[in-house]
This record gives sequence, structure tokens and C-alpha cells, in this order.
Amino acid sequence: MKLIIATAVATVLGATVAMAGSTKPQDVAFEDGAVAASVSGVAGDAAVGRQVFANRKLGNCLACHVNSEMPEQSFHGEVGPTLDGAGSRWSEAELRGIVTNSKQTFEGTIMPGFYVDSGLFRPLGGFEDKSILNAQQVEDVIAYLQTLKE
Repeated sequence: MKLIIATAVATVLGATVAMAGSTKPQDVAFEDGAVAASVSGVAGDAAVGRQVFANRKLGNCLACHVNSEMPEQSFHGEVGPTLDGAGSRWSEAELRGIVTNSKQTFEGTIMPGFYVDSGLFRPLGGFEDKSILNAQQVEDVIAYLQTLKE
């Protein structure tokens, strides 16, 4: 029983430390559209990022972007640039800026800011004051995008 309680306490404390390292969406520091520091305080996991990228209920990246690395996915949009070679075209900081809030990088883009929680029009009440992705999901997607080399 003591082991179970100790494990539960360690899990809660670990989650608290991870949350404490996250930068709130409104506190993200952009420099020329790039974000140098991790928004979660933890490195991303490319395998998890690939899952987030493909998940049509999270980022829905494939709705707008072609990604030849995902031939198992049935539809790839062509509104945004192809993401083939994205890890060669953009630095980690540039990718973080684009995923966090692309409007800081590309004036007039229709790409949403995935780590923005205010100043948005959200017709469904449950989504107010929430970002599309959380800080760790942003870092995971960036880690995945960095694997897409030409």
C-alpha cells in the first residue's frame, strides 16, 4: 500500500514539475517569428508528434499540408506548403514559431495558431481560453517535423 501511495505522489509531483516548466501561450517570446525556447520545458517526442500531426481531432495538419511520409493517410490538403523536407527548410526555433502562432511568421496566413488561447473567435463555449494543442504537443510536433529532411 505504501508503494502505491509513494508512486501516486511521485506521479503527481512529476506532473506538477512538468506543468511548472510550461510557458503560457500569452508569454511565448517571439523573435522574427521564431521561438527559441521550448514552450513545455521538455524536449519533444517525434513518434508522439507524428501521431498528433496525423490526428484529425487535434492539429489536423493534413487538412492543409501534403506530407509524403504519411502515405497511409487518405487525404492531404494542398492549401499550405508541402511539409516534405520541413526539417531541412526551417530551424527548430522557426518551426516552433510557426506551430505556436504562424501569424507571427507569415502575415495574412490562414493557418491557425496552435498554441494561442486568447483573442480568438470561438463559437463553441467549451473552447474559450484554450489552445488547440498543449505545450508538450507543440514540442512533439516540432520534433516530428524536424525528422522530415530532404
